[in-house]
Amino acid sequence: MPSSTSTQSIPLHAKILVIGGGPAGSYAAAALAREGFNVVLLEASKFPRYHIGESLIPSVRHYLRFIDAEEKVANHGFATKPGSAMKFNQYKKEGYTDFVALGHDNAAWNVVRSEFDKLLLDHAASLGAKVYENTRVVSLEFDGRDKPVSAAYACRSSSDIECAIEGSITFDYLVDATGRAGLMSTKYLKSRRFTESLKNIAVWGYWAGVRSYGEGTTRAGAPWFEALTDESGWAWFIPLHTGMTSVGVVVNKDTYAQRAKPRPDVAAGDAFAGGRVHEKAERAHYTSSTRRYLETLELAPGLKKLLGGGELINHIGSDDDDTKLVHSTSDYSYSADRYSGEGWRIIGDAGAFVDPFFSSGIHLAFTGALSAAISISASIKGDCTEKEAADWHTERVATSFTRFLIVVLSAYKQMRSQGDSILSDVGEDNFDRAFRFFRPVIQGGSDIGHRLSEDELQQALDFCGKLFAPTSPEEHHAAEKLLAGRFEGKVTDDPTTANLRLLDVRAPIVDPRIIENIVPDFQSNAKEPVAGSGYRGPDMKRILEKVNARRVIHSEHGNGVCNFEDEPLGHSGTGGGWIARLEKGKLGLARVDR
Repeated sequence: MPSSTSTQSIPLHAKILVIGGGPAGSYAAAALAREGFNVVLLEASKFPRYHIGESLIPSVRHYLRFIDAEEKVANHGFATKPGSAMKFNQYKKEGYTDFVALGHDNAAWNVVRSEFDKLLLDHAASLGAKVYENTRVVSLEFDGRDKPVSAAYACRSSSDIECAIEGSITFDYLVDATGRAGLMSTKYLKSRRFTESLKNIAVWGYWAGVRSYGEGTTRAGAPWFEALTDESGWAWFIPLHTGMTSVGVVVNKDTYAQRAKPRPDVAAGDAFAGGRVHEKAERAHYTSSTRRYLETLELAPGLKKLLGGGELINHIGSDDDDTKLVHSTSDYSYSADRYSGEGWRIIGDAGAFVDPFFSSGIHLAFTGALSAAISISASIKGDCTEKEAADWHTERVATSFTRFLIVVLSAYKQMRSQGDSILSDVGEDNFDRAFRFFRPVIQGGSDIGHRLSEDELQQALDFCGKLFAPTSPEEHHAAEKLLAGRFEGKVTDDPTTANLRLLDVRAPIVDPRIIENIVPDFQSNAKEPVAGSGYRGPDMKRILEKVNARRVIHSEHGNGVCNFEDEPLGHSGTGGGWIARLEKGKLGLARVDR
């Protein structure tokens, strides 16, 4: 892979300049280079480098497949993620979402980001992108139309020594993939908007010698997510292929700050029942951040059992900084009103980030990256005007972001047992684009007002919140047997009798009243064994409502690539729009009229 600390090897001009070599930047560079475009990628760091965000969702496979990287990731040895366990209520069992129910190739991975990100960056280089590490873009220049046209950069000979500005590069198109730093959004556009209802802090560390959720079953290796007992947030438990487990908490920022400091009389070894802290923490007098982190884990009883006698360790392996036992970040949920303009696209964390919950980070990074590649290719090839291509990109990013935002907010509404006002965080236009197919359903068929209301948003949260109902694959199998027996396998286009499809997450969302009408037919079966399932009558209402809610996000969560071809955007008031043409050598946009 080309890498340089000398400006002599960095070209003076690129057709497309990508700033940032994380998953978003690497993916965009790969997709564009594969089309034969002249792509230069400048990355400030030297890979591999540490990054949080280890849990992926099934859609990632499909994105990787499109740029011919799926096999590389699959063969790397990352921990397989067969599903996801979530426990919101301490008095009920956890819910489990089985990814492989739709096929074994639907499993995702828990990844070590330093390895995953380097793999993607190397892949972009293998497809022809010119990659330069240790090269930080420090400023941009614009023409008279607010179009970025050149970038000044500085090279580093080491991770600690920053040189003076070394040179500049001009370009026709810019892809900003600079992560949370967000060069365009924060320095030039000043457009970043934080999500007020998700003012959280995430605190995490890495453990060795812990147990595994679902040991000895098909669930083995699945991550565990659990609501904290004080309703302040949630915790994660994500096993990695290195033998370490990522364990973190996400808590309301104000609540975490106000939480009483740990008692000084609590010894390091006693702060977390059953668990141990690496001897480095003892030498550091057991920092207050580590104490607070461990105290918060006490609010997740299920996770606490999984930790068992495990040990909190320094995963980086450096003896220079004892405080690296625990990491934290805050104010990370944000978005913007635009993610594109003439000659520029913003992707990944540079533009928006929802929340660690539901593991949407890499999905949204790839969504934005592919969207940028499609729209730039369409503009270059003349499929549409640059303005139409740029507008399409903004709509694609905002639509996907809003879908995940609503699902995440629905989870927080359950965990915190409250319904905060979220209208200002969502935005009417974004909601309408993301849920145009969904608004009549949650309104029960009633007339929908032109203006989005807080009540309608809360209804959306309540509907989506059913996605997290505590059910198991075994219960879904029992429900399937009951449905097949009751309706003798007959499926018609009549929505009142096409009930076998009620358990198919790939089917369209149905009116909740259909479920309400079906459920009474199964009440008499509630105490009878279901043949061949090992289960007595399942809670049919809860299962059907969960499947129905999953449909809201399945098009993104399951195979987000399909959305590019199936969902027209950029309507311009005509009722049609633009869909992606996902064909190597012909990547771009096609007009559809509907």
